[in-house]
Amino acid sequence: MARSTPATQRKRKSVTPSEPQPSARKSSRTEAKNRAVAADDERQAPPEAEIEVIPSSEEVTNSSSTTTSKKNGTAATKRASSRKKPAEEPTVDAPVEVSDTEDSAEMGSLKQIRPVKSPAKKGKRNPDDEDSDARFLGSPVADKDARERWPHRYAKKDAKQNKGSSEDDEELIEALRHYTRALVDGIQYELNDNAHVKAAEGEDSYICKIVEMFEGVDGYPYFTAQWYYRAKDTIIEDAYQIDKTRVFFSEVKDDNPLDCLLKKLNIVMRPLEVDWEGKRSPVPDCDYHCDAQYLLPYASFVKFPSESTEASESSSTISQSCEVSQPNEKSEPFTLLDLYSGCGGMSTGLCLGSKLSGQQLVTKWAVDLNKYACESLKLNHPGTEVRNESVEDFLALLLEWEKLCIRFSLISSDDPEKKQAYPFDAEEDEGEDSEGDDGDDETPDDSESFEVENILNICYGKPDDKDRGLYFKVQWKGYGPEYDTWEPLDGLGNCLKAIRDFVTNGFNRKMLPLPGSIDVICGGPPCQGISGFNRFRNKDNPLDDEKNKQLIVYMDVVKYLRPKYVLMENVVDILKFADGFLGRYAIGRLIEMNYQTRVGMLAAGAYGLPQFRNRVFLWGALPTLDLPPYPLPTHDVLVRGVFPNKFERCVVAFDEGCNFNVKKKLLLADALSDLPPVENGETRDEMPYTKEPETEFQRLIRLRTPEALDLSSPSLNSHRPYELNADDYERVCHIPKKKGANFRDLPGVRVRDDNKVEFDPAIERVLLKSKKPLVPDYAMSFVKGTSSKPFARLWWDETVPTVVTRAEPHNQAILHPEQDRVLSVRENARLQGFPDYYKLVGPIKERYIQVGNAVAVPVARALGYALGMALNHNVERAPLLTLPSDYLEKAHPTTPASSQDEA
Repeated sequence: MARSTPATQRKRKSVTPSEPQPSARKSSRTEAKNRAVAADDERQAPPEAEIEVIPSSEEVTNSSSTTTSKKNGTAATKRASSRKKPAEEPTVDAPVEVSDTEDSAEMGSLKQIRPVKSPAKKGKRNPDDEDSDARFLGSPVADKDARERWPHRYAKKDAKQNKGSSEDDEELIEALRHYTRALVDGIQYELNDNAHVKAAEGEDSYICKIVEMFEGVDGYPYFTAQWYYRAKDTIIEDAYQIDKTRVFFSEVKDDNPLDCLLKKLNIVMRPLEVDWEGKRSPVPDCDYHCDAQYLLPYASFVKFPSESTEASESSSTISQSCEVSQPNEKSEPFTLLDLYSGCGGMSTGLCLGSKLSGQQLVTKWAVDLNKYACESLKLNHPGTEVRNESVEDFLALLLEWEKLCIRFSLISSDDPEKKQAYPFDAEEDEGEDSEGDDGDDETPDDSESFEVENILNICYGKPDDKDRGLYFKVQWKGYGPEYDTWEPLDGLGNCLKAIRDFVTNGFNRKMLPLPGSIDVICGGPPCQGISGFNRFRNKDNPLDDEKNKQLIVYMDVVKYLRPKYVLMENVVDILKFADGFLGRYAIGRLIEMNYQTRVGMLAAGAYGLPQFRNRVFLWGALPTLDLPPYPLPTHDVLVRGVFPNKFERCVVAFDEGCNFNVKKKLLLADALSDLPPVENGETRDEMPYTKEPETEFQRLIRLRTPEALDLSSPSLNSHRPYELNADDYERVCHIPKKKGANFRDLPGVRVRDDNKVEFDPAIERVLLKSKKPLVPDYAMSFVKGTSSKPFARLWWDETVPTVVTRAEPHNQAILHPEQDRVLSVRENARLQGFPDYYKLVGPIKERYIQVGNAVAVPVARALGYALGMALNHNVERAPLLTLPSDYLEKAHPTTPASSQDEA
């Protein structure tokens, strides 16, 4: 069900739909209160009966607990019971279980009640019964100390004495007294022990830390559990297999009957280590080991806070605010590898944003299969090593490059598998004195001879060929560049010196990255197998689909290179298709590599663009570093689309009710009104501005950086539209220049009451000059005649849904408001936040593809600022960051490119 919700604001729910909750009694005090009127009937229920209550989303949101608040957003469920005095005959309570199903959000106030099998062993017992096998030991905690340590248990009781009681008081289990020891089924437990807790039949026992023991005012013994999660209980679920003895400590707490405890556990708490080449410290003998926290907001896996850290990640609202900081001193800039780079939208934004935080991040390497995108990126980032190849071949090349560096003693390794023999080794064995004799002693040959002058480049797999293996680009002595060829390694057996010189020089200038040498890897691995246009999507095993394999490749590169930080971008469908399997797999891969992670969904319009596009961003950080937060929105915008229930807590926005100061949303006119008019057949790649900027956005988008290629040429690049054919151009000329205009405004089209279109039989069908119909049949039948998108004009006061890769008007609104053409490449680039100085190359269709596939630059810039703050060690553990008020002003220098600029 589609919906529109503010990207800058959303309501926090106390329970995440479909989120696994490790609770011995998944219930609610509110439900217990609602059933109190039926307490007499409930006492008659058989011990094995339970009811399961599925609350509405509103009820879940409004519920509260002793250990969970709207502030921390964590899910805590509590056992519901009928209150009765200890002196009465003991009965078995019928607890309730909250079912976090997707349907619950649509049930309104209706509750679905059905019996389920009770996970309880024996139910409640009278604590005064000497035969009870669940009781407290020793003297209770002194009343004064108990009130200081657990004031929430006594606050309402004190308030009752002063003000009287109210119904809301029953939401909290009040305490008569607290204890530090208990005996359950002959096993003695102490406060802060770890234990197994009874689960439903057939399920693994829950794992908890006992953080509180108390006797309730109802006379029954309780303990408060703070839960550990197995990987399968987290957002990862079954998407990736992680060590079953590894658990993650949470902030989720709830209260349970004392007799739910099963046995004590030995859980070893250990630091989250950098898993470098598998050299982790061995796990001690224990039941489980725990090295990280799992926090429900933004599906976060983080290292344990230091003793001096007081901030809690569970605070999901504005938790930290930053000003533009001074840089940490570093001799060299931080390096970035951009995989699936396209024309460089994400890496450009990250570098711009990190500079605002005081850090210098440079795109050192970039890899993409599209040669035109590579040319655009190289043109705008001349210092970047841009490789036009698949990421699979790039990874294979990195493996071979490391072996070559080991072979020439540039790096060392104890791994025998990384040491291999090469064809040129025989030449070294024969003595290297002959390397410089230039072949003077050889017998002359009448045939033409070729001698290697230099090795120019290296790749895995011959370009434009299916042959796999290591290839070198060879410059032949006495021949020009047009004779350079790619030669396999096996054919260069007598080129030891040339290969050694090439590898040594490449190592010194960091031509290719080596494991541990990269600071940041970013990229958006394409997952075309989840596209709605793919009729053969594999929902059962998404990773078996060849079109989704790039996600595996991306994670394999991360595993091999071990960067300090990882940022993966993708479409929201990665969290929706096949129950979000691919997104959960990506998280699992990073967790298995011992990265800290969190997931966030960001809307482009919320960061200063007139488009609705939503994207998913997955952060990863090594355990020795600070995990970057997500930047909160800077602009108010409504987000369209459906967010997956399991990841609903991952929408980056302000909490409902928070005071936030954001700018108003941007519209099409804010971005495009200053651009010069162009015709359908425009062929100029460069043209001057004809107007001054009319909005703040236009002023900022025109500003140039010192890295701009031509400071003396304040002109527009790629302000050219895709040229429509004669028939489509004639159709576009008939579309009225007004808001909402589209093919339905053409003569002969009639709109029925059900919003479907049909031809008006009273009007003769109008023909084009080519004798083809003015209104094509495909427009009438698109989406069964209900769509108004074919040949639709955008309007100045609108926000576009997203920037597309195809500039064809047949099934999408892409016509200029007042000119008879589609939006130009530059207009699309502005909607993606590319500065006007950013040049694009290649055929016009290819330029549209480059822009449409790019990450919106302002979104990446905001993420880059957050990354820079993490590099500065200037972030807390909270998942969100408020950008400084002067953030956008400092994003650019002060020299604008305008029609009056003659610099």
